[in-house]
Amino acid sequence: MSTPSHPIEGQIVLLAGARASVTLPQLSALLERVHGHLAERRESYERRFECIECPDTVYYLVGIDHWERVAADLHLEDREIDAVRRAHEEQFRRDGRRLDRLDEFETALDIRHPVALG
Repeated sequence: MSTPSHPIEGQIVLLAGARASVTLPQLSALLERVHGHLAERRESYERRFECIECPDTVYYLVGIDHWERVAADLHLEDREIDAVRRAHEEQFRRDGRRLDRLDEFETALDIRHPVALG
């Protein structure tokens, strides 16, 4: 099995896909496609958004309409972008737990969405 080209862990991919009714192969492909799109914009994210660095992942805290714009750019269905958004949020929470900063990370989720880049 090849290493995915996105920073979302396998368990999270499974959970996010199940909650959004997207199969594992579909979500894995979506995450790779979206990650490529996001990575092309990394420089813009660095200038515009707050950044939280974790050991293997960098999170940019973006506005609430971010995922809708990504969906429009990539012509994704609502359930597809919902699964991608959920995956990024759950990975953010997992890193918050690992760093013993979950309360801080949860507070950030009240007003912004995380974009995970590896």
